[in-house]
Amino acid sequence: MTSSVGRASVPIRVGLLFDYAFPPPDSWSPKLDTTDALRLTLEEAVQSGQLDREVELIERSVDGLPRGSVKAVIDAYDELVDEGCILIVGPLITENAIPLREHIDPRTGVPCLSWCGSDAWLGERTFALSDGSLSEEPYIIARVMAHAGHRRVGVSVERSAIGSDYLIYLRHACAIEGIDVADVVTIAQTEADATQVVEALSKSGVDAIVHLGFGFGLMRINAALEAIGWDPPRYTTTAFETGYTSDEVLRAFVGWVGLEHYDEENPVGQRWLDHFSERFGRRPEYAYPLYGHDLGQVVAAALERAEPLSPTGVVHGLEKIRMLPAASGSAGTRISFGPYRRNGWHGAGYLTARSIAPDLRSSTLRGRAY
Repeated sequence: MTSSVGRASVPIRVGLLFDYAFPPPDSWSPKLDTTDALRLTLEEAVQSGQLDREVELIERSVDGLPRGSVKAVIDAYDELVDEGCILIVGPLITENAIPLREHIDPRTGVPCLSWCGSDAWLGERTFALSDGSLSEEPYIIARVMAHAGHRRVGVSVERSAIGSDYLIYLRHACAIEGIDVADVVTIAQTEADATQVVEALSKSGVDAIVHLGFGFGLMRINAALEAIGWDPPRYTTTAFETGYTSDEVLRAFVGWVGLEHYDEENPVGQRWLDHFSERFGRRPEYAYPLYGHDLGQVVAAALERAEPLSPTGVVHGLEKIRMLPAASGSAGTRISFGPYRRNGWHGAGYLTARSIAPDLRSSTLRGRAY
């Protein structure tokens, strides 16, 4: 007979805030692979004794910007707070994250660990294990382009906060690498005809093109290029990872070099994929199962170090995380936070440049930042 003193503890509640409406799983399943990896990592943190009670993940999926609304994201955050979550993983997208940061109470609010790439997100209770970085990705792209010998590039940039920030840093990065940004043409942040953009860039005498934004603006560029018979080298950001949401979307990224977190030479990541395969019977070799594991490592470490198990305790728990070996990125990538240090990635290779194989079933390493 179990005494009232020894009864089971209630689970720790952690929220998952998805502000992008993922389509049903296709050849690649980014949401499923991320959440499976996250859940497995947290389950094993309990089994190993790292955590002394179960973790219950409570999910809210809404359609935020660029297709939906900011209000839906803020409402989802409030619902997760009302459910008793003491940490929220998400949101994903900068356009939603910046307004949400304004909504979160900097003294008492439930902290968020976001995937977004904007420095404007970072704050007292807003942390990032970013799916890229608006201020750092352009330097990686410029470095890869310089290695490929490009010296004059044209840019299509989405009319959005994401596109604007990317462009500022791409100009700086290209100046360092000796690359001339010869032409910049704007495009809608939602899927739209790209004919005028492509025609303008083709007349500017550039030897490569770069697309900056969340990625929906890129969807019709390949078709527009084919229509005018132009096939320039082309580069993009972690918008590349948007392609994995379906085969239809991924076809739009064939021929592009983009950024993601997968590097087959990272032994931590390869061991994790082996383990993931043993559990789930699939071995998806791209960013999301690795990223889900790293999110799980951070959540488990923050809860382990939280004193007490409260939103403020979790903030201090996150600040105590140091040098977790990452499955994402190149060998040696680490994750650390701290007081006034809110973005977790450490190491020049946390993003790699890759291209999609024509069969849409694999990708090829095309470069690193170092």
